[in-house]
Amino acid sequence: MNEVLFFIFDNMTDYEITFAMHMLNTEGNKKIITIAYENEMITGRSGALYKPHRLVNDSKNIDADALIICGGWYGDFRQELNDLINTIDKKNGLLGGICGAGTYMLAKSGVLDKNSYTTPIVDWTEKHHEVFGPVDPFERNNYVNENVVRSGNVITSLGHTFIEFTAEILEWSNLLSNNTEKNDFLDYMRIRTR
Repeated sequence: MNEVLFFIFDNMTDYEITFAMHMLNTEGNKKIITIAYENEMITGRSGALYKPHRLVNDSKNIDADALIICGGWYGDFRQELNDLINTIDKKNGLLGGICGAGTYMLAKSGVLDKNSYTTPIVDWTEKHHEVFGPVDPFERNNYVNENVVRSGNVITSLGHTFIEFTAEILEWSNLLSNNTEKNDFLDYMRIRTR
């Protein structure tokens, strides 16, 4: 995996993916490519501005075998993103979704129908109906009440566990070679964040 796509959008909860971007770029020497529906500046919830490298439509021409989708309250799921998710899934590439929008979009694409997953969207409330649409896309039989779940090529996470999410991505990318290295990384991050 040399190129990693990150789907970004207005009001995304950007802290959930920036650590993974940093680690993949600096430690893994991966090319980080941000993608969006439109070629416009994107404002994260932090207030930081992001400019996508490419459009989702153009991403089929990128030889990426990983796609990470940020979290937030964003329900604009278009066919072009669905096609990209399924293309990467067919290559057995990494699909990562964190928090609301990230896990919702993976569910909407159908990849969570065959994989265990976690999500903060445990009930389809009126608020979810307003943001994401009337139909709950989650295969509820595959839901696991965990902070982070890795199932085959799919990694899902709650938003507040973005460090654990990053560790799973690093392990999948062979930047952490085993559970001992992953646990050492997590212990180091926990010590440093106190």
